[in-house]
This record gives sequence, C-alpha cells and structure tokens, in this order.
Amino acid sequence: MPYQEEKGKEPAMPKLRPYSSGANQSEVRAHNERLMLSVLHQDGAMPGSEMARRTGLSPQTVSVILRKLEHDGLILRGASQKGRVGKPSVPMDINPEGLFSYGIKIGRRSTDLLLTDFRGTVHAQRRLRYPYPQPQEVFGFIERSLSEIQAGLSPVHRLRVCGIGVATPFNLWRWHEEVGAPKASLEAWKELDLVQEIGKFSDLHVFVINDATAACRAEHMFGGSSIWRDCVYFFIASFLGGGVVLNNSVYEGSQGNAGALGPLPSRGTDGREARLLDTASIRVLERRLIQADIDPTVLWQQPQDWSRIQDYADRWLEDTAQALARAALATCAVIDFEAVVIDGAMPADLRTRLVDRVREELPLLDTRGLILPVVQEGRIGANASALGAAAKPLIAQFLLDSHSGFSHPY
Repeated sequence: MPYQEEKGKEPAMPKLRPYSSGANQSEVRAHNERLMLSVLHQDGAMPGSEMARRTGLSPQTVSVILRKLEHDGLILRGASQKGRVGKPSVPMDINPEGLFSYGIKIGRRSTDLLLTDFRGTVHAQRRLRYPYPQPQEVFGFIERSLSEIQAGLSPVHRLRVCGIGVATPFNLWRWHEEVGAPKASLEAWKELDLVQEIGKFSDLHVFVINDATAACRAEHMFGGSSIWRDCVYFFIASFLGGGVVLNNSVYEGSQGNAGALGPLPSRGTDGREARLLDTASIRVLERRLIQADIDPTVLWQQPQDWSRIQDYADRWLEDTAQALARAALATCAVIDFEAVVIDGAMPADLRTRLVDRVREELPLLDTRGLILPVVQEGRIGANASALGAAAKPLIAQFLLDSHSGFSHPY
C-alpha cells in the first residue's frame, strides 16, 4: 500500500565529536552527568555556579563534568555574561544537535516514524495509513523509512542517533473489533517481539512504550505540562488514551500501562453505559461521517482541515467535552491532580475550543468535596506518541530515569 510521506528539511549542522558510550564511567559519574543534562534540559541555559546550587554538587565537580559534556558535544557554551561582582559567568545549555533519536508510533490506523533532536525538533518524518495494521506492511515501511532518513544524514549525525523508541497500544491484537478488522488479521501481533523485528534491519537500541504514555511523556518533556507536579493527561486520536504525571515524573506503572483512560466508564448520547474511548475519540466522529455517507479520510489528511465537516465536528466536540469533563472529575477524585491536560490529533483551533468547553463543563458537575483542577491545552498534537517514543532512548541513556530510582523531571 502506498504511504504518505512528510519530510522535514535537514538543518545545517556544526562539526561534532562522536559521543562517548560511557562504558568506562562509574555509576556515580554517570548519574551526575545525567543529573546535569536533565537540569539543563528542563530549565534551560545556566552557568556552572547555578548548576552547583541546584544539583548540590561541588563547583569543582560541576566544572569537570561540564567540560566532559562539552567535549562530547552534548552541551554548548553560551556568550559570556558580565555580572555586578566577580568574573563574567558563562551559561551552558543543551546542544540540540548533540543527540538524535527515532520515534515510531505503530497505531490502529497509522504508523508514524520521525527523527528528532535532543530538544524535540522533528527533522524528518514519514507516515503510513491503513485500515488496520499488518506486520509485513508496517515493518517494511519502517525499514524503508529508516534507510531513507539515514541516507540523508552526515556520518557524524549518524553516530549521534542514540536509539529507536516504539510506541504502540499494548495487546494490539485485541482491537480487531474496534478497527473493523477480521479477528485473525491481527493475531500475528500476539507473537511478535517488536525489538527483535526491528533488530532484523537496525543495530540501534530499541525501546518499547505504551502509545498513550508516550504521548504524555512528549507533552511533559517537550510541551508545557512540566510546570505541574501532578497532572492527568488525555490524548484524543482514533481512540483515546492518557497518562499520569506524579511528582514531576511520568508514571508508567508496574505493567507500563498507567493512565489507560480509554476504558473509564462513560455514558453515550443515548444514555447507555459506555467506555470513554467510545464517547470521546475521533473514531466516534468517523462513524458519524460514514453513516452520513461522507468520506472520513478528511480526518487523517495532513495538514488537517476539518472545515468541510464543520457541523459534524461541532456536535462531536460538544459530546466529547461533556464526556471528558466527567472523566477528568473522576480521575481527580482518585488523585488530587493539579491540572488536566488535553491534547489530540485534531486541528489546533478545534483542540482549543474543546479545552475551553471542558473548562466550562467542569463547574457544572457535582464537585462537592473536590478542588477543581486547572484545564490546560496540550501543545504537541498528532506527533505526540511518536515524539514521546523518540524521547525514550534519550531518557534511558542520557537523562535521569525514575524507574532506576532517580528523581528527575521526566
């Protein structure tokens, strides 16, 4: 099946040193390097003195580590800044071109593959659309896309690609009824090992993450939700998923499926009990368009333009806002979330209107005993799952990972 490509332009890149694998470093040294990279990634450029204050490391230790990170091309030296007293300070910052990572989203309706840098800027992208995912088609697309993008990178940039993250719904084979596929057509996914399959044509490290959790990670790492210590995240696409941020860190759960908000109890427009994914997903709008004999492919075309289906989109938005408001209130009754973050694979103006409507709906519900959360609009959009997947290798190898017992902002 032909696939739709979205290609980003290749930037002009400075000459950089290949990064060190860190194999000869002690665990403490590796931890301190990750700590400093994490602080710079979250808070931006700052001089060594400020980094020492924030990390609790000695100025001498900070100076040594900064020199190594700069030598490895992971950070950049800024312009000297003169202060009132003492010698000028030199801010250090993350080098966006110091690391690259591939992110792949294998979804129920599409597979997206992108290459991102250390700051989350997408440099190249490919997309494959289908009625339902078939392994041979999906992995063929991934292999071709990786080869095409790699061929366009300089030798130095290839050395700086640190891995591949794959975001996908867990138990993909169980979703045949929802995507309208024959049951047997998805059975092949049950026995597939994604790491092994991609390892057949790539020697990069592969990391697998739940697709909704990946979207939450992208918003928290590259979007605007990092200001919240605790928040719940809703992502509306063909289906609906979500994520949970606790103590400034994305919480994946013991099975990697925390924040699986789609199965939350909801109520359809007919008053019957339903799942949230059946009342607040783009699939609902897709079905309405099909019933009205309107081609639903407009929902997935890039760039997104839903003006031709404005009336249907408006009605869907109202129903979705009411369902999301009830679900948001329910989650806040379990954990005292400061904020509810809403993002989705929809036109940006529609997402803004949806968030506004959820803000209006929340106070109309019975909120006795609860403090209403702030409702915030997500910033990433349709690329959230793939971008969050790309973040996984960066975090696992260069930033602090909460699953290793470290406290960090991701």
